[in-house]
Amino acid sequence: MSRVLIVESEPGLGEVWQRYLEAEHVTVSLAHGQSEAVTQLLLNEFDVIVLDLFLAEGSALAVSDFASYRQPGAQVIVVSGEPVFADGSIFRHCGNARAMLRSDAPVEDLAAMVEHFAMH
Repeated sequence: MSRVLIVESEPGLGEVWQRYLEAEHVTVSLAHGQSEAVTQLLLNEFDVIVLDLFLAEGSALAVSDFASYRQPGAQVIVVSGEPVFADGSIFRHCGNARAMLRSDAPVEDLAAMVEHFAMH
């Protein structure tokens, strides 16, 4: 069973993703900011991290950096509601990022990416 950490400041959105992934038999932890994410990374192992680029509390890049140190095998899917890094430069700033997805993309697309990256 895949283990996923969702780091999303918008509680409603994070919970929708969590419920959908859990229905797909994925073990999901949900953090709403940098502090909660770091705690989760200290306590649990994850295959995939779904990381909102613009957190209300803390820095997504700090979470990514900590994850690359603490759990180098975790694959990061960066999500954003803003049209940033369209040039692909997120992959230079976030070395463990494997994909970028708009936060308003269908949850099925996110689930497919999670499944794909969890197998690698």
